[in-house]
Amino acid sequence: MDQQELKKKIYNIMDQHKIGTLATVKQGKPHSRYMTFSNDDEFTFYTPTNKETHKAEEIEENPNVHILIGYEGEGFGDAYLEVEGQAKIRDDQKIKDWLWSEEMERWFTSKGDPDYIVLEIYPESIRLMNIGEKTPEVLEL
Repeated sequence: MDQQELKKKIYNIMDQHKIGTLATVKQGKPHSRYMTFSNDDEFTFYTPTNKETHKAEEIEENPNVHILIGYEGEGFGDAYLEVEGQAKIRDDQKIKDWLWSEEMERWFTSKGDPDYIVLEIYPESIRLMNIGEKTPEVLEL
């Protein structure tokens, strides 16, 4: 499949699936947890978190992350993405406003809460899995 078609398929999965796993590196070993993700049209992932979490500490020590997103559990043919990338901790109010939802009041007092930060993940590699016989397909970034 050509890169343009691959981009469309990847973006479709990113658009339809908002929950995935985020793995960071903790003492040289992977550490995974479920997260909610938003994205822009450049394939950058964003996820809100508290600045006092282990993941924030782990990313400060080692920005390498891995995301799995898209698998629905319907069977062996479910499409999903494997994303390798670099994470940055962002405290920009513009990004925090964009991501904010009322559901986040469970963890934060408001979108201005000083503990509310955003992880911005820049993919280095995105692999589309389980779409046809020729997968994985790798998006060239």
